[in-house]
Amino acid sequence: MQMDQSHLKTLMVDASTGFYKILRYELGNFWGPVDLGIHLAKKHNSLNIGTGLLAGSIFPGSNRLIFNGFSPCWHGFYISSMGGAGLVFDNLGINLLSLTGKATTPSVLYLNRDHGEEIEVEIHPIRLKKTWEEGRKGVYNLMEETLELFGARYENDPRILATGPAAMYSDFGAIGSAPIRKGKVTYVDTWAGRGGFGSKMLQQHGIAAIIYGGTFIDEDFRDRNVADAWFQDRYQKKLSAKDLETTTKYRYDPAFNTGGTFGVNYATMGDYVMAFNYRTIYWTPEERLKLHQEFILDHYLKQFNQETIETKQQRTCGEPCAAVCKKMNNEYKKDYEPYQTMGPLCGIFDQRAAELINQKADSMGFDAISVGGVLAWLMECLHEGLIKPEELGVDQKPVFSPEGFDVVNDSMHNARLGIALMDEMVREDGAINLMEGARKFARGLAREKGKKVLDLFMYNAFARHGWMVPNQYWTPGVLSPMGIMGKYYNDYGRQFLGPRELGRQNARRMLKELMIDNLGICRFHRAWAEDLMPDIIGQLFGKKEQFLRAVELTASRINSRNASIFWEPDRNIDFVHTFLKKKQETEKDNEQLDHWLARFDSDREQAALDFWYAIHKGVHETLREF
Repeated sequence: MQMDQSHLKTLMVDASTGFYKILRYELGNFWGPVDLGIHLAKKHNSLNIGTGLLAGSIFPGSNRLIFNGFSPCWHGFYISSMGGAGLVFDNLGINLLSLTGKATTPSVLYLNRDHGEEIEVEIHPIRLKKTWEEGRKGVYNLMEETLELFGARYENDPRILATGPAAMYSDFGAIGSAPIRKGKVTYVDTWAGRGGFGSKMLQQHGIAAIIYGGTFIDEDFRDRNVADAWFQDRYQKKLSAKDLETTTKYRYDPAFNTGGTFGVNYATMGDYVMAFNYRTIYWTPEERLKLHQEFILDHYLKQFNQETIETKQQRTCGEPCAAVCKKMNNEYKKDYEPYQTMGPLCGIFDQRAAELINQKADSMGFDAISVGGVLAWLMECLHEGLIKPEELGVDQKPVFSPEGFDVVNDSMHNARLGIALMDEMVREDGAINLMEGARKFARGLAREKGKKVLDLFMYNAFARHGWMVPNQYWTPGVLSPMGIMGKYYNDYGRQFLGPRELGRQNARRMLKELMIDNLGICRFHRAWAEDLMPDIIGQLFGKKEQFLRAVELTASRINSRNASIFWEPDRNIDFVHTFLKKKQETEKDNEQLDHWLARFDSDREQAALDFWYAIHKGVHETLREF
């Protein structure tokens, strides 16, 4: 069967005037929010928000909302995504919203479409700082106030995208949202965190929140018999059975008696644990295993399993989905990476402390992974005496060593310190000025206090000021010189790959991730989506080869802007070097591993430079346009 869609419909909104228009882009020239977003970002420096071709369809995970544009923190084209928020967006009857211009005062953008009528567009000024300071605070109260202002205008529950103070005072403010049920904002918050698009939306476009919804009905693929036939042909299972199988980790994995990224990752981590701002990479395997057993398995993970898994506090992001990946403890949502960076990485191993600091970061609207990395770095600087507490606007030092560590009280002490540090990040006269990013802030400190301050801060560097705290896996792939880092457009497995092959593998991973992002499909369903989606697009829209070629072209366009900078912090080099040492413990008679380890042991800086450039070569040779 063929779907009758010939164009991608884009709502262009000029926030400075409120003027808007709908443009149509031919399907085949563009396939989704990413490749069309690159075109519009280059032309208008716009913030682009949209869904994939299959939004509203029966395919699980197909309602992801995709954000892209030139990132204020990465300083290159970037892509972020938010679970479930595309389902309500699809009711507008458009594929993409493209924001240009800047409102003269912080405002809410209102979008509504009643059945077949024209889209209603309003830009409504608000008292933003006052709203952030009241009620549930920050992002959460902005959602509540926006719903109170506009909710009655919608026939069905709308959805709201909101920013917090981090969007005003830093370059890595996130965009938060939560499903609305029966006129109430739920606690199941979802985020477009990486890339700082909250900062872009507020600072460059003057939009603090967007509320959208409608009742427009278009043609969505709903034929389950046809879909089941495709899955039976490929997997000898129906769609629902295959999806249930491939999302086991995110729901509940009986092999580990836990579920979700938090549960399975911590259950299987072993001596790959990273804590105290990565200081554990220098420890012996026995020391890491001891910490993992005593602080994580016996406490941090045990609490999670008892409070969340055993009580089955599981929710979806807002669309029907078997993964039920949102692991809750009442109002607190537990994901691995935020609860890792603002968990063990900050010397926090207790759920009460982690809930407190994560909720603070979320209400302020920070990219949780990045702010956790910044906090862990500042805590180590305080611990080492490189920076005095009063210079950061606080009066305490962290407890940053396992010796005598009280897993409950010292975790809470570190969490409260982290909260105090975040308060300094979101004040006009705060001691921690992140308006131009943590990398520039770190450089300024290093000029004043010595390079060791910079060396303790692990980040990926891009162009002159771009930066990104890496994903939380101890593997060289997360520090690769890629055009986009921080969102799994790279290999993050534990196996050793020679750097040239690692670069190639990064590029292959990028192509697959890019494909499902451009289709608005959640990566938790990638086990079947990466394999089957090209055929499905071919069946529904024709031009399968043209679609795949478009993915390659989009990847090459992103890679052509690859301005990755060789590892600036010394800890990045140590991160890779210690990984190689760790792999030699278990991988005997690996000539390439032995070769690189000998080189690092002999001249670590030159070896690191060659290793980095070899990854770079592998990336470029794989992502060439022709």
